[in-house]
Amino acid sequence: MQRKLHRLAAVSLAIALSAGAVSALAASVMVGGAPMLPTKDIIDNAVNSKDHTTLVAAVKAAGLVDTLKGPGPFTVFAPTNAAFAALPAGTVDTLLKPESKDALTGVLTYHVVAGKLDAAALKKEIKAGKGLAELKTVAGGTLVAKEKSGKITLTDEKGGTATVTIPNVYQSNGVIHVVNKVLLPK
Repeated sequence: MQRKLHRLAAVSLAIALSAGAVSALAASVMVGGAPMLPTKDIIDNAVNSKDHTTLVAAVKAAGLVDTLKGPGPFTVFAPTNAAFAALPAGTVDTLLKPESKDALTGVLTYHVVAGKLDAAALKKEIKAGKGLAELKTVAGGTLVAKEKSGKITLTDEKGGTATVTIPNVYQSNGVIHVVNKVLLPK
């Protein structure tokens, strides 16, 4: 009898663990052809996205991997490869040079806000700010968030605007919002 109870308990545990794994996978969002698992950190998810290879290379070149693998929480507005490609010719190559590390770090950390702000939290801040929310970036600059036609847009200090194309990509140490433009500080 006790053996049957142990077997039943083992089977029940296996089913519960499988259901948990399926639940975690179902909660993930696909970005760049890969599931972004909420159990992984920002870096461990980003390296799997085919749409963010330039961002990952830039994060590595700037020496920010350990920071973005840290506990956070962070809100990251992650530009796609297409967003980087839209910059003036030669910009990315110049930023990736070792002598441009400070400038690259400034651009990348301008896309990061301390804390975990999902779309609902951003919209709440926008509403509280009567249509706009000023977000302080880790770089020390400001992004202005607005909601337009149900989409969140961000305006940088140079007047450039990016749209959140994939919101709420939850990570173990924060949340990523995929954006369609590279945001630039002053």
